[in-house]
Amino acid sequence: QVQLAESGGGSVQAGGALRLSCAASGYRISVYCMAWFRQAPGKEREGVAYVSGGGGSIDYADPVKGRFSISRDVIKNTLYLKMDSLNPEDTGMYYCARGPQWACPAGTLTTMTAEFEVWGQGTQVTVSS
Repeated sequence: QVQLAESGGGSVQAGGALRLSCAASGYRISVYCMAWFRQAPGKEREGVAYVSGGGGSIDYADPVKGRFSISRDVIKNTLYLKMDSLNPEDTGMYYCARGPQWACPAGTLTTMTAEFEVWGQGTQVTVSS
C-alpha cells in the first residue's frame, strides 16, 4: 500500500527552526518527483519545494528560498524539509506528496497539479511572533 506519513511539526517562535520528515511506504521515492506543500488558515494550498526523481532537480517557492532546504534519504525512503529562520507567515499545515516518476510537472510550485496523487495527512507548523 502506497502511503506517506509526515512528522516533525510543532510550535516555535519566530527565528526558530524545524525539520519535517515524510516517510514513504509501498514504493521507492528515488524514482518519483516528491514535493512539500503547505496550507495556511483561510488560504489555498501552495507549493513549497520539490525534488525530482533521481534528485537532479530541486526548486523552492520564492517565500522560502534561502531559508528552507529539501532533501531525501533514499535508504530510509524518507523526504525531509529543513526550515530555518521561520516567521509567522510560515504557519500552516505542511503536506508531502508524490508526483509522477522522474521529472516534476511544470508549475509544481505555482499551481496545484492533478499529477500529485498520493498525499500524507499533514503536520502542523505554528510560528509565533
